[in-house]
Amino acid sequence: MPQVEAETEPARSAKWHQRRQSIIDLSAKIIAQRGYHATSTVELSEANKLGKGALYYYIGSKEKLLVAIHDRVMDEVLAGAERVAEAGGTPPEQLTMLGAELLDVIARYPDHVWVFLHEFPAFTGENAVQFRTRRREYERHVEGVLEAGVASGDFRPVDPKLTARAWLGMHNYTYLWLKAGGRLPASKVAASFADIFIGGIAGSRRPAAAPKASAGRANGATRRRAT
Repeated sequence: MPQVEAETEPARSAKWHQRRQSIIDLSAKIIAQRGYHATSTVELSEANKLGKGALYYYIGSKEKLLVAIHDRVMDEVLAGAERVAEAGGTPPEQLTMLGAELLDVIARYPDHVWVFLHEFPAFTGENAVQFRTRRREYERHVEGVLEAGVASGDFRPVDPKLTARAWLGMHNYTYLWLKAGGRLPASKVAASFADIFIGGIAGSRRPAAAPKASAGRANGATRRRAT
């Protein structure tokens, strides 16, 4: 949110924020089913059992709703990246933990992630700038781990930016089939992906197997849901 808006926005009660979040979550489900442009504010109002004016009271505008859905995803993945950075470890361990964090978000917020990956071209002006800035911030986390791995010899001399895009594509594509409570839990998929990916870029110091993500770091034991 731009700083000016943050400074002028009135204080809201915890109940207001809770109701707003429930509207965002339900609206994400509807938009994921129908598409952003095909979903009208009338449909969103009816689904949330609100008048059109009341809907705008909580979300501001349809594009601001889209921003809030994207922020739900970005807040989670960036928080996960910060946890990984604070946990430390070798580059292979860090990359393994990043994957576990990312797939956990994808499994927990499938509708939000669908909207995130499909509907960002609808952003205009400052909203588009903010989206690109936050997405780039996460990409830099991944690239930084890859650069550290090349420097340490854990990874062979790969192009960090190109390799990060390959890594992101591998993980992001799971939104089509990874389900919370499904046959393959996110943690198991993340471990398998780490083994495949790290094996593919391993350098002279390649570990015997991809390291497991620490339970307290990347498997949700200390994870806080955004509210």
